Amino acid sequence: MRTVPNPSAEARELYNLLREPHFKALISAHDTVAQKDYDPVLPPIPEHLPDDEEAMRIVCLVKNKQPLGATIKRSDLTGEIFVARVIHGGLADRSGLLHAGDRIMEVNGYPVDGLEPEQVIEILARSHGTLMFKVVPITDRPVNNHTMMYVRTMADYSPQQDPAIPCAEAGMGFRKGDVLEIVDQTDALWWQAKKLPSTSACAGLIPSTNMLRRKQREFWWSQPYQPHTCIKTCESGTEEDLMAIDEKCVEAEEGEFGGNVDGIYLPGFRRSLRLCRRRSHSTGSSQQSCHTRCPSSCYSALNNPYEEVVRYQRNPQDAHRLVALVGPSGVGVNELRRRLIQSNPGTFQGAVPHTTRAAKSCEESGREYHFINRELFENMVYNNRFLEYGEYRGHYYGTSLDAVKDILNSGRICLIDIEPHAIQSVRTHELKAYIIYVKPPTIDRMRTTRQNAQVTTNYYATRPFKEEDFLEMEEAARKLESHYCQYFDYIMVNNELQDSCVQLLTAMRKAQDEPQWVPANWIRPTEES
Repeated sequence: MRTVPNPSAEARELYNLLREPHFKALISAHDTVAQKDYDPVLPPIPEHLPDDEEAMRIVCLVKNKQPLGATIKRSDLTGEIFVARVIHGGLADRSGLLHAGDRIMEVNGYPVDGLEPEQVIEILARSHGTLMFKVVPITDRPVNNHTMMYVRTMADYSPQQDPAIPCAEAGMGFRKGDVLEIVDQTDALWWQAKKLPSTSACAGLIPSTNMLRRKQREFWWSQPYQPHTCIKTCESGTEEDLMAIDEKCVEAEEGEFGGNVDGIYLPGFRRSLRLCRRRSHSTGSSQQSCHTRCPSSCYSALNNPYEEVVRYQRNPQDAHRLVALVGPSGVGVNELRRRLIQSNPGTFQGAVPHTTRAAKSCEESGREYHFINRELFENMVYNNRFLEYGEYRGHYYGTSLDAVKDILNSGRICLIDIEPHAIQSVRTHELKAYIIYVKPPTIDRMRTTRQNAQVTTNYYATRPFKEEDFLEMEEAARKLESHYCQYFDYIMVNNELQDSCVQLLTAMRKAQDEPQWVPANWIRPTEES
């Protein structure tokens, strides 16, 4: 400072601070500490160590309410205890100190060689606070496959009922339609997964695709043979639950409903079309094999117990997703669809069906139906151009893929109702169908809402509802859910017609505007799809 002419005020202030006694003491303490050696003093390494001496590691973990997140196994040859697997997200995994293949020598001071795994688990269960493991680390640690994948389950699984699972307590059960996040596929037989939405950081064991496929097939072939016609949406013999009912009820069916709303004709509600679909499914197709009638509910689940899915949100510039309603006969699917289309025919529209019958004088081709000859219809069937079709009174009726795409390409939302066996026909990357399942309310509720309702039979006669009609509807709903619930994107109970219409409209908006889980091959189409 003395050699600098006219130092600045800041320089003079810094000079005075450095000369303060407390600052000098701080610098002195720092220099003293920095000169000291705080490394531990280790004993000298013995000069003569045996060549087979194994390095050991002491692992201390603080036990809390969540599980350790590791399974163990015993070598049948040596009786040694090894870490079989470390569960993703568990205490052991987060610590990074235990790895699959580590040999456990002691647990909290207890030698474990020669013990059964159950005895080791008992020692762990009695321990509180800190868990101390003495382990021999694995030398060649396997590379874990932590590739993330999301799947929708096509089958039910319960680890408590699976004798083959390595550790039932570490297993995770699931039901058809659950979405799982696969977090570890290192083991070819047992994967690790989380069920979404997940509140737990710890994953659970589930069978891999190959393992679950094998289990499904073993179960399938172990069952006694039964003629299988899958599911009938109506089991009332000659009567069909096409109903004309009052305002409070859930379905109405006028004989030849059509008409114009804002200059737009509403197609797809003719009784003949609906009867042909019901008849073809419940009688005309009943002689077909299960394989040809329901690949989705039977054989497909055996071959593909997990369906890979991705999160998808429709781009506003893309065509809308098809919305398909499914429900047991009589639940009100047709009336819900009709009311929604009537409320806004400029946005919602049903597909114009095809038929081989002759047009009536008041009908126009392309309005009520596309009227075509039998040869052309059969050619379209041969080329898989129909989502579903049937025959009624000697004439074919069907909903074609092109009719649906015409609606979607026009910028409107195509709303159709289908029989359950047609679900797989609409679950394609072209249509990206959003499946809404409409289920009936309780029987007590149906007794109230249908007290003035009428059932329309195949002969256009009507009669009041009977108790067996409610029971049949409930049973049909149970079977439908059992076979097809894994494909439902949204489930609603049709209690009150007006409330259900609002709920349906909300679901349809959600399908178009919000992210949804969809099959991965819709976004990354494969040759098979």
